[in-house]
Order: sequence, then structure tokens, then C-alpha cells
Amino acid sequence: MKRTAQIKRVTNETEIFSELNIDGRGISDIKTGIGFLDHMLNLFACHGLIDLNLRAKGDLEVDAHHTVEDIGIALGELFLNALDKKEGIARYGSASIPMDDVLTSIVIDISGRPFLIFNCKFHTDKVGNFDLELIEEFMRAFSNNLRCNLHINTLYGQNSHHIAESIFKGLGKAIDEATRLDDRIKGALMTTKGKL
Repeated sequence: MKRTAQIKRVTNETEIFSELNIDGRGISDIKTGIGFLDHMLNLFACHGLIDLNLRAKGDLEVDAHHTVEDIGIALGELFLNALDKKEGIARYGSASIPMDDVLTSIVIDISGRPFLIFNCKFHTDKVGNFDLELIEEFMRAFSNNLRCNLHINTLYGQNSHHIAESIFKGLGKAIDEATRLDDRIKGALMTTKGKL
């Protein structure tokens, strides 16, 4: 069974088209109009072994907020659609990612219950012209639309670029682990409730 999905999301503020293959090789082709976000999403795809094609046009003349948030929404929906009934997935995933001076921990539970914990302190407001506060907005939109628990904690580190990289690399590694198929629960769900 192919675990793929595609989505077209159009609002008055953004237009997004994206295709996802969970069981990919980390190949990505991403153009959002926001260079730093392209870089982060390429890291996410590479380290998660996810094939991701994404095109976005947004009201960047206002700022990047709508585009970043709507991409988070679209990616969450893509994963939710590609996982279908979630049968056979490990459900939980985690990663601790060092990036020079930085160490970030990411833990995910594809539980059907969205919740974000984001304990990451950036030491600058921006990297280039990208507002770093938008990373939390992206993660909240992603968590809400994948319907997952997502805990992101930067344990230490000073370089804001490195913190951002460790977050997106870690998210890729953690979601790769959480979406991995386990033959021991083939055709079933990793829950006693009977539903995720």
C-alpha cells in the first residue's frame, strides 16, 4: 500500500500545492517564496526520508505569517491523509538532535489528540528576514492538523539558526519513527482504545 497524499489548499491569503510520500528517500522540491523555510523543509524531508514536493504562493507583501501557518496546516493534513486509518504504525517517535552548540529533543505521538509543547528559546528575533516566532506557529498548525501530540524542547544552545535546524531535523527523524510500519501490529492500531 502506497502511503502518499496530495493537497491543494487555496485561501484569500495563500495558495499551496503539495505531494507527500511517507516511504520516500528524502527527496524534496520546495518553493515557498521564503528561503529560510525552504531550507528547513528540505532538512525535514531529508532527515525524515520523506519525499516532499511543495509549492506555495502567499501574501508575503504583508508578512510570512499566513504562508508559514498554512504550510503547517497543509503538511499536517497531508500526513493524516497518507496514514489513512493509521493501521500498523509505531505511533510514537522521538529524536535528540545535536547541531553544534544546540541540543533539541522532539517527541511525537500520532494519537488523534493535538497538543503542542514548544520550549525553544531563540536568542535573536530573526534569521535573515525570517521571524523565528513563526516556527512555533508552523508546529502548532502541523500538530493540530495531523492531530498529534508534539513536544519540542531545546535543552541548550545559543545559535538561533542551529536551534531552528535541530528542530526541523528532529521533527523529520521523529515522524519517520512514528509512521514506521511494524509487522507485529499489521492491520491493527497501537492502542487499547480501538481508535486513534
